[in-house]
Amino acid sequence: MPRVDERNVVILGSGPAGLTAALYAARANLRPLVLKGIDAGGQLMLTTEVENFPGFPDAVLGPELMEKMEKQASRFDAELFHQEATRVDLSSYPFGVWSGDEEWRARSVIIATGATANMLGIESERRLLGHGVSTCATCDGFFFRGQELVVVGGGDSALEEALFLTRFATRVTVVHRRDQLRASKIMQDRAFAHEKISFVWDSVIEEVLGDGSVAGVRLRNVKTAAAQELSAAGMFVAIGHSPNTKLFDGQVELRNGYVVVDEPGSMTSVEGAFAAGDVVDMVYRQAITAAGMGCKAAIDAERFLEARGH
Repeated sequence: MPRVDERNVVILGSGPAGLTAALYAARANLRPLVLKGIDAGGQLMLTTEVENFPGFPDAVLGPELMEKMEKQASRFDAELFHQEATRVDLSSYPFGVWSGDEEWRARSVIIATGATANMLGIESERRLLGHGVSTCATCDGFFFRGQELVVVGGGDSALEEALFLTRFATRVTVVHRRDQLRASKIMQDRAFAHEKISFVWDSVIEEVLGDGSVAGVRLRNVKTAAAQELSAAGMFVAIGHSPNTKLFDGQVELRNGYVVVDEPGSMTSVEGAFAAGDVVDMVYRQAITAAGMGCKAAIDAERFLEARGH
């Protein structure tokens, strides 16, 4: 049998968490292997201007920021492969990682596969994503000063987005497919009391209007089938996130689909397997917090390997 390539660190994912982990692991002379995945670069690849990442006073395009991170990790001899991990075995050590027919053995693994924002699944939403359609008010709200906005959803996340957006928008309309919210009572009370927030009940988005940028939305009432159009400069989809943890189901401890780590560290329930970024974080979901967690995971992996004489 041919000898399987054995690595000190294999990093799964190439968003801010994965690439920061790669940078730190590479500078520690661990020669990490990064399987970038199909959606290389993570959610920032769908973002236009990023104004809240430290070090870029004039803003930076999301794809440009990820390109810079990748180049920085490569400079220190991190190996980045544009491949997706298709199977992982954490039940034996060294761990097994596969991409199709290729196999590696890993003395440590860093899971940084991120999360995917749940979307409505309509063509116009996909076409205008990053051009007025957003999944992150904290990231993009600033760009909509003095404009009318729509938020889709009915949970705490949707109301948090709506309340945050009132700092910039003249009006925020929350569109919900039911006649009552799922959000906690305290969040509902705040939203109902806010003079800038209004609600459209029992309605779904049929189409995002606009050519090149969002101009409004077309709604359909699910009870009466009546159609309605709202003018808006932006639509924020807040119907939850799905962590990309299918590969690890049954192998590491998950909670609500997210990987559980031994905070304040980054070790999963399997010794030698670490996790960072949105695959762990259901609260902040920011590029900077993901990068910080990637740093933690790389340092934890380095210490783990050092303790075992690698």
